[in-house]
Parts: sequence; structure tokens; C-alpha cells
Amino acid sequence: MKVVGVISGTSMDAVDVALADLRLDGDTVVLTPLWHGEHPFPADVRTGSAEELCRADTRLGQAFAAAALSAGDADLVASLGQTVHHWVEDGRCLGTLQLGQPAWIAEATGLPVVADLRVRDVAAGGHGAPLASTLDALWLADLAASTGRPAVALNIGGIANVTVVAPGAAPVAHDTGPGNALLDAAVLELSHGKRTHDVDGELARRGEVLPELLATLLADPYYARPAPKSTGKEHFDLAYLHEAVSGTVGGEDLVATLVELTARTIADACRGAGVVVASGGGMRNPVLVAALTRALDGVELVTSDSLGLPSDAKEAYLSALLGFLTWHGVPANAPSATGAAGPRLLGGITPGRDPLRLPAPAATPVTRLRISTPPGGTSARP
Repeated sequence: MKVVGVISGTSMDAVDVALADLRLDGDTVVLTPLWHGEHPFPADVRTGSAEELCRADTRLGQAFAAAALSAGDADLVASLGQTVHHWVEDGRCLGTLQLGQPAWIAEATGLPVVADLRVRDVAAGGHGAPLASTLDALWLADLAASTGRPAVALNIGGIANVTVVAPGAAPVAHDTGPGNALLDAAVLELSHGKRTHDVDGELARRGEVLPELLATLLADPYYARPAPKSTGKEHFDLAYLHEAVSGTVGGEDLVATLVELTARTIADACRGAGVVVASGGGMRNPVLVAALTRALDGVELVTSDSLGLPSDAKEAYLSALLGFLTWHGVPANAPSATGAAGPRLLGGITPGRDPLRLPAPAATPVTRLRISTPPGGTSARP
């Protein structure tokens, strides 16, 4: 079946959309990437008052609907939504909130929509993140088995996360800390709102790492906590930066230091790996990629594109996979990665134009994901 996946990540810079052909082949999900693109993020979305929450939920739902329509003919839409708050206290996730009302998607497309995919895992004692661990564990299992060493899937968005897939072991996953979150916050302030991110690492390239500031940032207790764990912009934000630098955010040296912070904290989570398979917006920053390569100290770094999954659209394809699994009655969380009490069916289903007709639940447990290349390759909007 053809499934549209939509998501807006923690960087809140665009709505990502992907169209995948998905089918079950015994214990394997076969995912064929067909198309992916980006849609503008709705301007001026605020989430303070009840009125602003209502407006944001509506406008985001409408934006996801427009993105889903652009993907063409499909059978199902899956939406990971926009995370606006992730409630973590003392290392436990107590709640999570994603906006982007699925009724707008169902109304616009006429298709059933699987949405609100994180909260069931949280209700079961998990973090609701990183849900990428589901895709990663299925996808990289054979690679880890063939090399005899762990394969690590890395995504660098606003928050960076990893999934460690070791031969014969349950996957372990967690948020490593800030990916682009602190970098973007610093650049936005340094440019007085004119830049949202450090294009091509221009500012970081001109700066030098400040050892004392880096040591202060690395002393954050979050990094020492054991997995599973999750975090968000509720923690790593501009106020956090102001406190760390004791006043006004500095210049290029600060940006260079934040690049090194992201690289070091990611590399610390990848020790002993045979290969790191990376994706996400952070991989577009050549200074960050160079810093990460140095910090990995010989561990091979490749992009998910090299294994058939477009790095710019990996999380949108993840959304499609999660929706497909729910539709077929297959638990879509990895409890060892999220910390949930056990496997759970994720999300809720909003009917489309027609009455719901769910297929019979899959009879065989799903243990593998295979990426299949379509004739002519995937297409992406220029």
C-alpha cells in the first residue's frame, strides 16, 4: 500500500513529507521510497494560551494536509505531528504533546490518518522517543549481524538521537542532546533574527572552540544519565545558552564551541560502533560533519542515502512506516529503546471519506526492514 508520512521536526523549519510503497513479506517490511519534499512551516505559530494552542493545532493540521496532498495518490496518511512540549522530570517522561489536528488531513485527502503516535508509548512508561529506533532496529539488523559490530543510526535535527543496533541484542536508543537546537538559537540571536541557522557552517568556520565554555556545557547532568532518555528544546534553549555564557550570547567562537558540543556528545554515544549511518538537517553543515568525523576517531560515518534511504526524508519515511505498522496491527515501538513496559500499538486512526476497513492483523512478527529502490530512483522537489 502507498502511505504518506508527514512530520515537522524540532527545528520547526519545514514540514517534511514522503510517499512510500510498503508491503509485508513474511517477517520483513519492504519499503520503497517513491517521493519526498518539503512544505513551508506555518508562519508565526505560537503555543502559549489556549487560543494560540487551538490556532496552532489547526494551522499545523492544515499545513500537514497540504503536504499530504502534494504526495499524490495514496491509501493512508501517517502524521508524527509537531512536538510542542515534551515533559520530562528526573529522567522520566511524564507527557508529550504533538499538534497538527489529523481531521484536517483526513478531510483534505479523504484518506484515513494515523496520528498522535508518541503518547501511547509514554503512557506505557516510555519516552515516546526516539521512535526512529523502530525503523533503525529493523533496518540495520542485518548490517550489524554481517559485520559482527554495532551499527548506529544517527539523526541530527534540533535534538540529535541515536539507535545502537548490536548483533543479537535489543536496540538501545536515546536523545544524545542538542543537534541544531543551541546552534540555531545562537545564530538567531547573533543575527538579530535575520538568520535561522548557520548556512554551510559559515560562522562556525570563522570561530575557535572555547575550552572552558565547552567544559561547562559538557558538565550538564543530562549527558551522564543512562539510556533510555529523551530531551528537547524545553531544556536546550536560548535561556540555557544565556545562563551558560553568563550574559549576552557571544560571536563566532560560541558557534564553533556549540558545533564541538554537538559532535562530542554524539560521538560519545557511538563508541565501539562499526559504522554510523547519519541523516537529518545537521548533516548539511560541513563544519559539523567535519567535527563529528574527528570526534568519531576512526568510526566510519556514512549517510542513510548510501543505504537507500534519503537522509533529508528519513523521518517522514519513519512516519509512514509507523502508520503502516499500526494499520496492520503490529506494535510500532521498541521497548528497549524507549523504556516502555512492552510492545504497543501506537496512535489513533481518524477515518477518511469511507468507512474504516482495516486488514487482518499481521500473522508473523516483523523483524526486518528492507529498502527497495524504485525504477528510476526517488524524486524530490528541487
